[in-house]
Amino acid sequence: MARSYAAVKRPPAPTSSWPSPPAPAGGFARRPSPSRVETAKPRPAAGDLDTAAEAEVAVEDARRRGRGAQSNATGRYEPLARVAFDDGWQSFEELPPFKTTVTIDSTRKIITRNDSPDISFDRSINPYRGCEHGCIYCFARPTHAYLGLSPGLDFETKLFAKPDAPKLLERELSAAGYVPRTIAIGTNTDPYQPIEREHQVMRRILEVLDRHGHPVGIVTKSALVLRDLDILARMAQRNLVKVALSVTTLDARLARVMEPRAATPARRLEALRQLTSAGVPASVMVAPVIPALNDAEIERILDAAAAVGVREAGYVLLRLPLEVRDLFREWLMTNFPDRYRHVFKLIRETRGGKDYDSSWGKRMTGGGPVAWMIGRRFELACEKRGFNKTRTRLTTDYFSPPRRGAEQLSLL
Repeated sequence: MARSYAAVKRPPAPTSSWPSPPAPAGGFARRPSPSRVETAKPRPAAGDLDTAAEAEVAVEDARRRGRGAQSNATGRYEPLARVAFDDGWQSFEELPPFKTTVTIDSTRKIITRNDSPDISFDRSINPYRGCEHGCIYCFARPTHAYLGLSPGLDFETKLFAKPDAPKLLERELSAAGYVPRTIAIGTNTDPYQPIEREHQVMRRILEVLDRHGHPVGIVTKSALVLRDLDILARMAQRNLVKVALSVTTLDARLARVMEPRAATPARRLEALRQLTSAGVPASVMVAPVIPALNDAEIERILDAAAAVGVREAGYVLLRLPLEVRDLFREWLMTNFPDRYRHVFKLIRETRGGKDYDSSWGKRMTGGGPVAWMIGRRFELACEKRGFNKTRTRLTTDYFSPPRRGAEQLSLL
């Protein structure tokens, strides 16, 4: 079927004195300036969204095979938007499937700082932008809109690598007055996603951290972390590293549709077993917990982790910021239509009646009776299995800053 493109997202309703002309077939619709429209209406609940509009932005199965998102709506900052529709000609070639592309990101700084009161680190590194794992629930998806791209399929296919990250890291570690603290890696996009096999940015970052005795905490859901077991084991001997693997479900089918290009649950558990056997402090993250979808597996996941030697665990409740809410809704309607209303009802009960609450202290664990029950179940399950009796604390005692350029030249 021939396809053309016009407006994806409906712009804010114009005033009666300024009607908005319809978009021509195969053309664009320009979003009105905020100064020329009425005050925006409250964001509709997920259950109130227009299913006909969703059909317009949905992408055919064949074009998104092996991907998580169902659509590729234009990023929220773009003045123009597009939708696919049949223009009646039926003469154009079918649109090609989405393929992974990697663009070099020439960033100037690599350590990102934060002062969030509800997370345990104040700095992090992201070797990549976008993530090929395609996890439908990923809270980092909206960041792709900053690049003029879609948080949907673009987030999984249009990736950015930072090959200069190791060099930038050495430069920043050598800065006068730098105070070492644990650097978190993998808190936004996965450093061990499939393109890491070729680009090896993460391995080279670890080499820098190992060489200068700097502590690092890693979060991933990829068994590729085992490739760097030699560096991780060496750093673990000096108490410089800890690794957390996310295990969202033990159901291979659910994992396949929810995290299409991530390692299978069995491979993640095997990675945890090998890490603990090598002396690398490893923990399991039951994240995200999705009410009425995977929350029944909390105890089984902890059982499986305990069986491979893990003794630390954490959890995070499902987060649906910005575009993630609609993307998750589309995915749920496609894969679990019978559970959709129940899942969102429970989600709202954990978020004060909203689809998401980004308040400090609530965004990770939610609030209300349902959230309390999930948290209490997790606590009791950990207590019963002996988890979290001690916590791994990394040290900065071995930190030795790189020589600054001027100091190196003075030795010549």
